[in-house]
Parts: sequence; C-alpha cells; structure tokens
Amino acid sequence: MFLYDFASKFRLRGKVLEVGGGCGVLSLLLKRDFEDLNVTVIEKQEEMYKFLVKNIKENSLDMQALRGDFLEWEFEGKFDFIITNPPFYNGSLKSENEILKVARYEEYLPMKAFFQKANSLLSERGEIIMCYDSKRIDDIILNLPKPLKMTDLRFMYPRITKNATLLLTRLKRHAKSAVTIHPPLIGFEGADYSDEASKIYKKAACKSVKI
Repeated sequence: MFLYDFASKFRLRGKVLEVGGGCGVLSLLLKRDFEDLNVTVIEKQEEMYKFLVKNIKENSLDMQALRGDFLEWEFEGKFDFIITNPPFYNGSLKSENEILKVARYEEYLPMKAFFQKANSLLSERGEIIMCYDSKRIDDIILNLPKPLKMTDLRFMYPRITKNATLLLTRLKRHAKSAVTIHPPLIGFEGADYSDEASKIYKKAACKSVKI
C-alpha cells in the first residue's frame, strides 16, 4: 500500500512493468487510478500467477500478466516505468514455505542483476520506483548502473520511536537534480494506524479474501 501511494505521487505514463507482482495488488491499484497506463506484470511463481490472473479478471482491468523469471524473460520494447517490491532479505534463516522464501529473499532476485536488467529495459528517460530494506540504502547507491540516479527518497518508520525499516525510492535515467528527501512515513501512532497510513489504506480500498 505504501509503495502504491508513493508511486501515485509521480506522473505515471506510458508503459509500466511491475516485477514480481505477486497477486497483483500494486499494479491493479495503479491501473485503476491511471486508466491510460499500459501495464504488464511478471510473476515467476505459478501459484501467485494464478491469483494475479484471477484478480485482473475479477476487477475487469486491461493488463498483461506474464509468468516467468524477470532476469531470463525476453521483453519486447522498452518501459517508461518499472515498479517493484522485490525480495530483499538476507540470511540463512528462511521460512519453510517456498512461496514466502521466493517472495522475501534477495537470492531469488539479486539487487545488482535486477538493476542491470531493469536499466536495459527502460526508455531513455525511464524510471524505477521501488521499496527496499532501509538498511540497504548504501548497497542501492553502490549498485546503481549509469545513467540511473536516485531522485526521491522516503523512509518508512513503524513508529516514531523506532528506526526506519523500509525505504521508498525513485530512480531515474539521466537525472541531474539533487535527491529530494520526503517527510517520514509513520505506520502506527499508539495502537492505531497513523493518520497518513489510514488515508493510504482508505484510498486503496482493497478487500482481502482468505483462501
């Protein structure tokens, strides 16, 4: 939801690719709000791909769904935006659930390989909008291939008294402007969502279904 809100603040247009779309929530929301977008979603896990296709049909949205590995897929043409909430956890203590492992751990989509492939798929002024582990900001900067440059950065804090856990960032080819550091996003105030978080969930207006 937070990546959806962050991406919505920029002038989305043209061809958009979501990498690792899961059940498709992010792209579904963006297509709903920006009807003229040409949206493609790629998802490597068969089970999640089935949910993605189902959700596209249930919401009657004109989007393309691909099942495959982003790093291996031969895409046609260039994209104006690549949007992703990629797997970013490191470490050896992993869930026994295969779907969760693939969705969460960086080894299934290494950062450097992702940036290199994404950079090759972007149009001349193309952009990447993504979220990542806030502790990995140095890795993001070090691994960015030219001419990609960070233009926007926002940190998400679970509570005002806690350290940031996520970062939301916009990366743009051939950008020359300095980085804009946006105000912090706070998840909770006391036992409830913060005012901003509540507004984001309300704007998304999603319905979850247990299976």
